[in-house]
Amino acid sequence: MTVLEDRIAMADDNAQHLDEWFELLERVVPEGIKAEVVEGAVHMVPQRDTHFEIIRRIIRALEDRFGMDVKVRSDVRIDFPGFENGFCPDVMKLRDDAERDPERGWCHEDVEFVAEVISRGTGMNDYGPKKAAYAQADVPVYLIADPYQGRCHLFTDPKDGEYRTESRFDFGERIDLTHTLLDLTLDTATFPRD
Repeated sequence: MTVLEDRIAMADDNAQHLDEWFELLERVVPEGIKAEVVEGAVHMVPQRDTHFEIIRRIIRALEDRFGMDVKVRSDVRIDFPGFENGFCPDVMKLRDDAERDPERGWCHEDVEFVAEVISRGTGMNDYGPKKAAYAQADVPVYLIADPYQGRCHLFTDPKDGEYRTESRFDFGERIDLTHTLLDLTLDTATFPRD
């Protein structure tokens, strides 16, 4: 086999394992619990009010900028590069022309923006393996909102599997995203803290 054929076979194996995981999770995980697979490990956390309020404000900013038909998803599985990475981003914006494959779902190549809101039990994933997978997938804009720190971390300019630019903003500041494909300013003044 060639290297390309090996990678395709590995991707198919990962997708099959993820499909099996998510079929099981859909049967056993109760409503209100977010479940995803990060590097082959299942992580589950309850949805908190603070978490949801930040997600809602980010989605609202995207809808205000792009209209109600913007392709924004929350907690929807999408497979990212790496070993068994079936993530359910808190917020993701897809390209306008993105189309959902009936068998595979959304493609990570169509993701333009991801926002993750930190949960105490899974924050290390957002700062670690998920950040690495988003960079490897060339997601142009990755935002982490951390209600425990009261701070947002913005990562842009992915290249060679790493983000080359990182900025930090305290809750209450306006995040200038006009230099990105989002072309908006995100006001964090009403982001609640934990």
